Amino acid sequence: MSTERPDNDVTGPRRRRPPLAVASVAAAVLLAGGGGAYWASTASGDGGGADSATAAKKQAPMLALDAAADGPGSPSSASDSPPAGIAPGEPDPGGPPVIYRAAGELPDGPDEAAVHHARGTVESADVARLAKALGIPGTPRTEGTSWVVGDDDGPGALLKVAKQAPGTWTFARTTPTKPCEPGTMCANGATEPGGDPVSEKAAKAAAAPVLKAAGQDDAALNAGQLMGDVRVVNADPKVDGLPTYGWSTGVQVGPDGKVTGGSGHLKALEKGATYPAVGADEALKQLNEASRGKGDGGRDIGGCATPVPLEGEPKPPSDPQCVPSNGKRAPVTKTVEDAVFGLALNYVDGRQTLVPSWLFTVRQAPGGPENTVTQVAVDPKFIEQPDAPTTPSGDRKVTSYGADGRTLEVTFWGGVCSTYTASAKESPGQVRITVTEKPQEGKKACIMIAKELTRTVTLEKPLGDRTVIDAASGSAVPRG
Repeated sequence: MSTERPDNDVTGPRRRRPPLAVASVAAAVLLAGGGGAYWASTASGDGGGADSATAAKKQAPMLALDAAADGPGSPSSASDSPPAGIAPGEPDPGGPPVIYRAAGELPDGPDEAAVHHARGTVESADVARLAKALGIPGTPRTEGTSWVVGDDDGPGALLKVAKQAPGTWTFARTTPTKPCEPGTMCANGATEPGGDPVSEKAAKAAAAPVLKAAGQDDAALNAGQLMGDVRVVNADPKVDGLPTYGWSTGVQVGPDGKVTGGSGHLKALEKGATYPAVGADEALKQLNEASRGKGDGGRDIGGCATPVPLEGEPKPPSDPQCVPSNGKRAPVTKTVEDAVFGLALNYVDGRQTLVPSWLFTVRQAPGGPENTVTQVAVDPKFIEQPDAPTTPSGDRKVTSYGADGRTLEVTFWGGVCSTYTASAKESPGQVRITVTEKPQEGKKACIMIAKELTRTVTLEKPLGDRTVIDAASGSAVPRG
């Protein structure tokens, strides 16, 4: 009798098994490749008991998950890369829908869990401790919004740490141990590929002081990644006893056993409100609903180009990735082989936050590579859905900004025959900028010339560590 259940059908009696750990994820800034990893933050459906929901409402505010935005610090920067322009966790709108099917029973998980926020600032003493572990002499100094230790004008070593939480840090040792041959790729000044990397045990030992100084000495380690003759130690910490996804620290160790580079977060997270959680079955159901809604949606974009068989020859097999004449792609099925309850990186009101999530280990074909797909596990009753980005015809996309106290200068492209005004909507975690275009009256004919323009907005409070969001696109705006 078959036990296969379509699309995680959860009816009938079931046997529960404990979740298993998932593979750690290397920081993207350190990796050259890797498996696919996606975030899915869309939450829908129902879950959790009425009693727990009523109790939680008395102490937990609504969780305002932001729409995923591109740019530094976005979730995608902490893991693998989906197609350009596709938010982590969202199915490619140009591709077929994806259906996730569980290979066996999925765990229930805890009844509730807390979010963890990146708040506050990094102290000079914390930077000095990390610099000492990396072997960099000197006292931390201020350069813009960062702490800096070391020399960035010549050979040596340089550590940069963002002052605002989560205190993202990067380190590079720029003195090569051997000349890097022209045309070869060298990792942070290490020797050219072809040498002998240190053993995993030696790499972990070299990374241990750095991880301790970064507050991640108890993290799960994976030293299997190689970049030429440089071995990368990836550390995925546990927070509040739960595994994390998207919060990795990476340490590069050269063939001489010395740390040559690295990146991670230095500011400890703060525990926030506790929310009722849904089980893995319900989370998988939500993931499938989001995938169906964000797939190609049956767009009529043409038929399949296939060779015409000769008389008497069999018809060639159809390509499941091809769009048939009715415009609907056949869904791609991926198998969920495991699930573990943990914390995954999301944005809440413009700030990086670890949110209770299910981490699904997914494989598209037997023997194929494993990916990790995450789905927010917070009861949907407590999730405030982000507003869908709107782009009125008179609005312009902001390309960069500069800030000085309460003054925000925004840059955008506009025409020479229109007037533009900029306004801001402020919240504790972000500032949303809208640039509105108004054609000049009496201009019946106008030359089509675009030019880069700036407008100044006065904020109610200094920008601080808040994220600047372009209201027209919903994307984070880079500082320029």
